[in-house]
Formats: sequence, structure tokens, C-alpha cells
Amino acid sequence: MSYTALYRKYRPHTFDDVKGQNHIVTTIRNQIKADRIGHAYLFCGTRGTGKTTIAKIFARAVNCEQPVDGSPCGECPTCKAIASGRSLNVIEVDAASNNGVDSIRDIREEVSYPPTEGRYKVYIIDEAHNLTSQAFNALLKTLEEPPAYVIFILATTEAHSIPITIMSRCQRYDFHRISVDTILERLHELTTNEKVEAEEKALKYIARMADGALRDALSLLDQCIAFYLGQTLTFDHVLEVLGAVDTERFSKLLRALIAHDVPRSMKQIEQLIADGRELGQFSNDFTWYLRNLLLLQSSADMEEMLDMSTENLLLLKEECGMIAAEEIMRYIRVFSELSSQIRYSTQKRILIEIAVIKLCRPAMEEDYSSILARISQLEEKIEQGIVVQQSASSSNTMQKNPGMGQAVSKPEIPKAIPEDIQEVVKNWMNILGRMPGRYKGYLQKARLSLGGDNVLLVVLEDEIGAEMLSQEDFRKEITGIITDSIGKEVELEFRAAPREQAFENNYVDLSKIINMEIEYEEDE
Repeated sequence: MSYTALYRKYRPHTFDDVKGQNHIVTTIRNQIKADRIGHAYLFCGTRGTGKTTIAKIFARAVNCEQPVDGSPCGECPTCKAIASGRSLNVIEVDAASNNGVDSIRDIREEVSYPPTEGRYKVYIIDEAHNLTSQAFNALLKTLEEPPAYVIFILATTEAHSIPITIMSRCQRYDFHRISVDTILERLHELTTNEKVEAEEKALKYIARMADGALRDALSLLDQCIAFYLGQTLTFDHVLEVLGAVDTERFSKLLRALIAHDVPRSMKQIEQLIADGRELGQFSNDFTWYLRNLLLLQSSADMEEMLDMSTENLLLLKEECGMIAAEEIMRYIRVFSELSSQIRYSTQKRILIEIAVIKLCRPAMEEDYSSILARISQLEEKIEQGIVVQQSASSSNTMQKNPGMGQAVSKPEIPKAIPEDIQEVVKNWMNILGRMPGRYKGYLQKARLSLGGDNVLLVVLEDEIGAEMLSQEDFRKEITGIITDSIGKEVELEFRAAPREQAFENNYVDLSKIINMEIEYEEDE
């Protein structure tokens, strides 16, 4: 016999088996017991919450020869025929593929014939929001005045797409997301029945990952069991199968971000990628971790709401004293924006790296929360006795308002420029022609200046570009190309000056002192 997926194998057959929808089950059972059955129902809710399952149980219950407390007995010929799909009294319509007016016209013709067995003909229209406007109009009259032996059940995940004229003729039932505890209880039952050993922590993570959909939880559990068949299902196994990230990793990344340590943050991202973690899932989970941190910081009574181990909770408590609430909210905003961008992107790694650099460098953003983060950063440096250099923006302010502080001082022209640097400046356009495309885009807009110890300063408009090219491997490759071009080795340093005025106020433009070659040789 072929294998049956867990969500199909353990699909509820009676109302007693349904989990997490007691408000709907109780109402429908009472209607069946009191024989107050409506002619049209609208089941609304997110995926995997039991809409189609309850519709099928309802169809069996209204036709059951010996119902038990409003539920189908499962033993009579009618129940068995409906359960096996042999009954002509229960018709399932997939509106996702049969959404045209012709499909609804066929239903209108069929409803004129009474059921061959049982009391009711039940039409279950799944994904009803996919029906066209013409199809809804064709259904309208039948739905308003159907024969006494016909029941319509429309199931949808998008209730707002159902026309109000249809909705007003149906009894509407809203299916709730199923709680983590309810899903966890069901997973325990299934693993016991399937004789699968699983850690509590592993099942709890699966329950949370399901996001309120029991069917999703069973599919995830099925996937994890299949990967580690015959073994105990551990928390690490679940993380590996689902491409998720351990909470301890989030703590390491967060502490690197709080320290504004770009290299250490990048190493954490590099490690996640090397381990094969799914970056979209990482972005969502890290946002959730930040949310837990914010809740715990807001009140000590929030501990019970956090789905975390004692060890991870201690780490979170320690981090509460390391970062302000405003800064956490900035992190959440950046990663929330990232989650929506990363879903359809082919460059997920780059988007995550940019987000991490943004969090480490608040000066790259100009919104209110980033300004607060920059002020906080300056305060920390002052407390530690670090001399804070004047930024480009403050230089601009001094230039415009010379009466509000010291007089503006222009950078002095160097008395002697080394020959090797003169050669680089003269041949800069030719050197650019030899650069690979990944560097050329940044360097074409760069300006050349002279730093201390006869270092050639390459000043970029883009702070991310300056950060990237400063990495050892990239800097060595660019230095090698320059050495091959002029026959001399030059020491390079990359800096950022986003605005032209910031460059003019802080650096000497060597191109205005040394005549540059205008030839542009492109390597093949």
C-alpha cells in the first residue's frame, strides 16, 4: 500500500476530532441536532485551519442515518459512501480551476434533481474567491432560493473577495488560527501513534513554524520524520531540515550589531550561508527574536508569552540592558522591510548584508530613529573618552554658519606629491579600464586624494562601496591592478564622502593639481 501523508491520514472524521475551532463545531452540531440546518454557509479563514475538513464532516452528518450527538456515525452505508467519495450527494468543486460561469450553470441544472440517497445534496465550493463575477451572478439566484434538499458550503481564504450579495445570503463562520499549544498537543498524539521519538523542543518549534495552520504543522513534521527516518527527531534535526537558525545564532548576531561591528556581523551571515540556512526564513525568525526582546524589555511579566528555553531567556534578559527600545524598533523596521523585499529577490545575500551594514552604520539613514541611534553612538564614544571627529555634515554646517564656531579651514595642498601617486593619478582612466566590472561601478565616481604616510586615498560617494573595497581581498586585487599598470606598488585606503561639498571641505582633489591622462584603455 502506498504511503499516505500525515495530514491526510489523520484528517478528522468526526466533530470531536477537530482541534481549535470549538466555536464553529458547537454551533454546527447544535443546528444538526435541532434540525435547524441552513441552506448556505461561508467558511472563512487562513489555510490549514479546517474549513474543508469541517465541510466534509458536516456533509456526512446531515446525511447520516444514525448521527451521534450531531456527528456522523461513520458506520452506516451513507457515511461510508461519502467518506470513500462514491456518493453522488456530496459534490466538491475546486473553484481555482472551475471558476467560470459554465461550471456554475452545470450546478444550477443539477440541483433540480433530488438526492438518490440520504436527505441532502451538499455542494462544497473550495477557494470560492476565485469564481468570476459572472459565475457569482449565476450562483446568486440558486443560492437565494435553493431547493429544500440542497446545501451550499463556500470555503475561502479571502473573504473580502466574496461579493456582498453572496455573503448576505450565507451564514458566515470565521476560522481562527490554531494556537501553538493546540498544535503541539496534536503533534504529540501523532508521534505517539507513529512510534516516532521526538524532542519536546523540536515539536514546539514545528508548532510555531506552522503559523496557526495545523495542516502545515503535519506537513513539516512529515518532512522532518522522512529525513531522519528511524532516528530521534531532535531540535537540531528540525533546524537543518527546515533551513532555520538556532536562537543562539541570533544572540551572536544581535550582539555584533549592538557593538556596530561590521566584520563580526558579516562573519555570522557568512556562517549561516555556509550552513545552508534559508535566508528568507532567517529574516523572519530574527524579526521574531527582536520582537521577543522588545516584549521582555517592556515588562518582566512577558516571560510566559515567550516560546524560549531557560538558557535563551537568560541571554535575552542580558541583551535587554545592552540596547534601547528605540534601537530595537529600528532593527525591527529594517528587517521587516527586508522580509518583504527578500521574498522575490534573486540576491538575498546582498540584501541581508546591506541591512546589517545599515544597522551598524546609523549615519547611512536619515529617519528619526536612525538619528537617535547616531546620537546614542556619539554619547557612548564620549563616555569612553574617544575623540569624536567632525563629520562631513557638520563641516557643511560650519561652512554655512562660520559665526557659530571655529573658522572654516580648507585642506592644505601638499608640498610634495610622491611620484608613484602622481603616476596613478595621471593614468587613472587607463587603470579604470583594466578594472573588473564589480569594482568599476564604484571607482568611476571616486576621487583621488593624499593621506598620511603617502597613502593614496580613494574617496567614494557610497559608504557601502568604501566598506566593501576596504576588505583585504578586494583591496589587494585593486592594488595589484594598479601595480601592473604603473610598475610601482602604491598603498591604498578607501573612504566615503557622500556629498561633493564634504569631499571639498576635507580632502585635496589631486586631479586638479596633476594633469590626468584622458585615454581609456579597456582590457579584453
